[in-house]
Amino acid sequence: MSIKEIKRTLAVETIKKVGEKVKLYGWAESIRDHGKITFIDLRDRTGVVQCVGQDILKVTSESVVEVVGEVAKRPENLVNPNMDTGKVEIKIENIDILSPSESKFPISMDQYSENESVQQIRLDWRFLDLRHPKKRLIFQIWTTMEQGFRNYWVENDYIEIHSPKFMGAPSESGGELFEVKYFDRKAYLAQSPQFYKQMAMAAGFERVFEVGPVFRANPSFTSRHDTEFTMYDIEISFVESHQDVIVEEEKVIVRALAEVKDKYGSMIKAEFGQELIIPKIPFPQVTMREAKEILEKLKVSREKEDDLSPEEERKLSEYILKKEGHEFVFVTDYPISARPFYHMRYDSDRSLTKSFDLLWKGVEITTGAQREHRLEVLKEQAKEKGLSLKSIKFYLDFFKYGMPPHGGCALGPSRMLMKMFGLPNVREVTFLYRGINRLSP
Repeated sequence: MSIKEIKRTLAVETIKKVGEKVKLYGWAESIRDHGKITFIDLRDRTGVVQCVGQDILKVTSESVVEVVGEVAKRPENLVNPNMDTGKVEIKIENIDILSPSESKFPISMDQYSENESVQQIRLDWRFLDLRHPKKRLIFQIWTTMEQGFRNYWVENDYIEIHSPKFMGAPSESGGELFEVKYFDRKAYLAQSPQFYKQMAMAAGFERVFEVGPVFRANPSFTSRHDTEFTMYDIEISFVESHQDVIVEEEKVIVRALAEVKDKYGSMIKAEFGQELIIPKIPFPQVTMREAKEILEKLKVSREKEDDLSPEEERKLSEYILKKEGHEFVFVTDYPISARPFYHMRYDSDRSLTKSFDLLWKGVEITTGAQREHRLEVLKEQAKEKGLSLKSIKFYLDFFKYGMPPHGGCALGPSRMLMKMFGLPNVREVTFLYRGINRLSP
């Protein structure tokens, strides 16, 4: 059989092919030249396997190569217990360099540094940074987590939607808007699919989800903020209150984390030193008023009366973990000053909304609420917030022909992953980060 006729074998498959001739493709992760004998650690998407040959082509580190050779058992005293393929090696019969690599690298290829200045350089060369197996693992786990969310939604009659990201009017109140020129008029990049999720409720879809990008012109350099990021959104009809949305979110989070733990729990522990705990349902809840009272007793200073600062979120989460033994906590009943016009208010106290945030390990990962579905009430609330009814006419039209009581929430997967791995910021779990000073690569 010629070399061309041999089908590719992945690194992890070599352990079952001792004595067979195989063809491998990958990157030459490291080269150890001992005169006539050369050792090459070849890396592909499944792992690393050692290749050994005599008088072979000179290869530079990180070059893309094709290796053909026989799989052999390594001597017992040379077995590498740190590699899945540590019991075998490839006796090189032929090696071709498919794409050579320059020998000098702009970043370290064998270190995982959390230093901020080093991180910025790594982000400049993200394609090299992501070659580290630990970095690739992040996105393998993200894939499994997202599939866990999707599995729950699809199995429970949710319909997936893809809403437009150009909008003629802001989708959220506040000034975090990217304004763009849209032919002869202004448009805005969507801060969320909120209006369109509600349109789906008016269309009778009853349960929808969306996985997509959102854009926030947030002038912040914090560890958890970015200007473009992925959001998981849901909206459901015929709710009695925001508690129905909370119940759904608890279920989908447990499902997604369980699928991650089943497949990657041991690797998360080994690589990141984090134990992934599947939360018990129901999650603890405190109202905003109760949260402020707890924080006052803990002598945590407050920045705002109607919202929680990052420090307050951390301290509240620590308190709940100690008191309830739970990493998650819902904070409910936000004042109207902290919520958009479309959040439903309590009849018993019009200053409070039927809304919530979800904190995990001290960071807000979700915002949700029951929405106001009564047109005249919605108009009044919009005017109270200073919004022009003309500018949101298309949105208000959704409520003219029968809108069921509904609610929903939006969850940030990058924040979840940041906390899952115990990493210092969302930049490390974002494929290509976008922030105030970063528009490339």
